[in-house]
Amino acid sequence: MSGGNKPQSPVVTTGQAPAGSGPNEERGRGVTRLLYTGAWREAQHYLAERMREFGLTARFDRVGNLYGRLQGTDPASKVILTGSHIDTVRSGGHYDGAYGIAAGIAALVSLKERFGPPRRTLEVVSLCEEEGSRFPLSYWGSGNATGVYDLRSAATYADPDGVTMQAAMEASGFGADAQPDPLRDDLEAFVEAHIEQGVILERTGERIGIVSAIVGQRRYTLTLEGEANHAGTTPMTMRQDALAGTAEMMLAAETEALRHGEPLVATIGRLNVKPNTPNVVPGAVSFTLDVRHSDEAELSAFCELLLGQFEAIAAKRSLKLTCDLWMNAKPAPMDEELSGRLQSICAAKGMAHRTMVSGAGHDAQLFSAVCPTAMLFVPSRRGISHSPDEYSSPEALADGLGVLTELLYQLAYEER
Repeated sequence: MSGGNKPQSPVVTTGQAPAGSGPNEERGRGVTRLLYTGAWREAQHYLAERMREFGLTARFDRVGNLYGRLQGTDPASKVILTGSHIDTVRSGGHYDGAYGIAAGIAALVSLKERFGPPRRTLEVVSLCEEEGSRFPLSYWGSGNATGVYDLRSAATYADPDGVTMQAAMEASGFGADAQPDPLRDDLEAFVEAHIEQGVILERTGERIGIVSAIVGQRRYTLTLEGEANHAGTTPMTMRQDALAGTAEMMLAAETEALRHGEPLVATIGRLNVKPNTPNVVPGAVSFTLDVRHSDEAELSAFCELLLGQFEAIAAKRSLKLTCDLWMNAKPAPMDEELSGRLQSICAAKGMAHRTMVSGAGHDAQLFSAVCPTAMLFVPSRRGISHSPDEYSSPEALADGLGVLTELLYQLAYEER
């Protein structure tokens, strides 16, 4: 970026938000900000007020995505977009998603104050949802912006309390036909700044991670059905124990993932055992399987192999196995030209950096299908994320902001 001093952030001023300082937070318990709840709504409207205070034009779309716009002087240009998501997991951290929004606002305000209006319009977005923590789907914000979701499908999803997404959306003031359509067809590029949520950058001492690709993910819910029976009177050789079958499948998943090697990971993360009683042989178990890899062919081959092993285990134990694939996100490569710019920016600033694959999913993977997309990471302390202990230092946050601001300057202000 030509001229001026290093931008000072009007938003990112500290590396540690005080516990209990935001909506729906418990002291020492992190942040819970689920889609279309009061805490979520309060956060989005707070951000809209801050955007307007800083001279950005703020607007919501029909699903609750919030945009802050810095209008460009070229009316024919498309939009350079940056930002991330505002929702959290339950008892999550202060940085996941929120950092990318705060850094985006700070970058646009700094550029506006130092250089005036850009040639090409800049926008920062606070996407309404990414985590999938309330309703059984993820990326509702970016998925509507990129055409992955049909807004009418909101009526088909419900949270654990039976509240449909449509009802929750309308109760939060969104979902009306008169509100702007969330689909974007005017994007020239999307850039997402994010905490790493892993330990690589901290351990290697590198200050910036430049994402080359985001892994593909397949998530399944599997159900094993056997026979519930008395724990004392049912011989071991005559049992149809669904939990024992699940345990064997868990071990198979770990064994095969280790055999396959990095970057593949496989996780069985949630079990629902019925009847879940100490003196009854478990008759049914539902469990989740999450498999990730940066190569689509490798991902497919592993899932086919593992599910075949599950079927064999079920047959051996006289159990009925059903499988529901409810997420099939393909690996998403980032744009090479934008990634190259990030590398050059880091080199010019003397920042140690590395190119890396993201093992976590991000909104950037959805935008990569509709426009050139880049993503940068800053270090996370001890790699902890989705936890009240999530933390990135003020220095790390400032590093990411500086790199993001420079890239946005190149994309929006420089002649091409």
